[in-house]
Amino acid sequence: MSLHRVDHDQASPFEDIYATPLSERPLPRRRMPHQSNDPQAVYHLLRDELELDGNAAQNLATFCTTWGDDQIHRLMDLGLTKNMIDKDEYPQTAEIESRCVHMLADLWNCPNSADTVGCSTTGSSEAAMLGGLAMKWKWRQRRAAAGKPTGSPNLVTGPVQVCWEKFARYFDVELRQVPLLPGATGLRPEQLREHVDENTIGVVGILGVTFTCDYEPIRELSAELDAIERDTGLDVPLHVDAASGGFVAPFIQSDLVWDFRVPRVCSINASGHKYGMAPLGVGWAIWRSAADLPEDLVFRVNYLGGDMPTFALNFSRPGGEIIAQYYLLLRLGREGYRNVHQACADTAGLLAQQITEMGPFHLLYDGRGGLPAVSYTLADPATTPFTLYDLSDELRTRGWQVPAYPLPPARQDTVIHRILVRHGVSADKVTLLAEDLRRSVDRLSAGATRSPQVAFHH
Repeated sequence: MSLHRVDHDQASPFEDIYATPLSERPLPRRRMPHQSNDPQAVYHLLRDELELDGNAAQNLATFCTTWGDDQIHRLMDLGLTKNMIDKDEYPQTAEIESRCVHMLADLWNCPNSADTVGCSTTGSSEAAMLGGLAMKWKWRQRRAAAGKPTGSPNLVTGPVQVCWEKFARYFDVELRQVPLLPGATGLRPEQLREHVDENTIGVVGILGVTFTCDYEPIRELSAELDAIERDTGLDVPLHVDAASGGFVAPFIQSDLVWDFRVPRVCSINASGHKYGMAPLGVGWAIWRSAADLPEDLVFRVNYLGGDMPTFALNFSRPGGEIIAQYYLLLRLGREGYRNVHQACADTAGLLAQQITEMGPFHLLYDGRGGLPAVSYTLADPATTPFTLYDLSDELRTRGWQVPAYPLPPARQDTVIHRILVRHGVSADKVTLLAEDLRRSVDRLSAGATRSPQVAFHH
């Protein structure tokens, strides 16, 4: 008599994956299965479902890294079980995080990078919210010390990513999102005076506007805030949302002054998993000095025997992305990042030239002076027999994911395409894209119906 129970619902090691009981019916959707299943069968069936997703390498809408070398995959495996919050148990991973903070502070010209304050986050959205919270707390402290009300804080921005809208709603701050001037693609200095007042906790400048990919003029925004302080006494700090540009400008626009060289810049956030080329998801928040991060926001946590300061919004998370970021900083160095991003910028320029030569498009941004990207609109939307939404749908038949969406107020009547050129998007790939774009234009021009203009959601 056998001591082992025979379960005929389980696959034998010699049975074909697609002949197992699990593969004979749709995978469970609402209820956990009662019995265990063969791991190889589960793996292959899940892989089959994931193949229905779009090809990440052809996703030209995302800023996020879609390519990583074998060493990164191996380091991510090593970090799978390391909980970043538990610095007492994983002190070397915590040390690696600290090294990254100081390297980025130095990269962004922090006056005293050796003693800087900063942290890793799950992405730039969390890092941006930490920057906003620090500005709100500092503003509230100043108001309370002066005996003034602290109940109506506001934050002044141009067209920002949705994380700033979340920050304003979650933390009870009025978001003063300044409409675009005619022909502008971001916040301009001459707009600040109308929107800044004694309740303004700070101004956010964007290094890499989500909608068009060019940079807002950080130094000029700061100069206008200097003038406002001279005229009114209002001392308004400047936070730089460098989600993408923070890992681009230091390498291919090194003469651009946007970072801690601007005295009014109190904090910077950036995404390691965008042009920092780390895997999803890691971001960074860096403050000019400890004085810019209120002590009230720092928690002293006794966790598994260690007393640790923490000021992130998230708690438990894996350490692999941070280890991978450090690997990239060491592996590439400044020269390597410069080479990669310059190649991306050159490729964006090539694509911009090809799009210009097609005829029906007007370039809004050609990849020069900002992120490696291209954005364009129809030269004459009224007479063109298709919309950019139609064109996005047509390109999708070849796997290309190119977003179409309107610009923010007050330029919402302008619908654009935005194409990002990241590490792994080669000159050959954008040439193939341009060929598909030409064919799509020809097909649509030959008799397409116009699609309704539905906004692209960021």
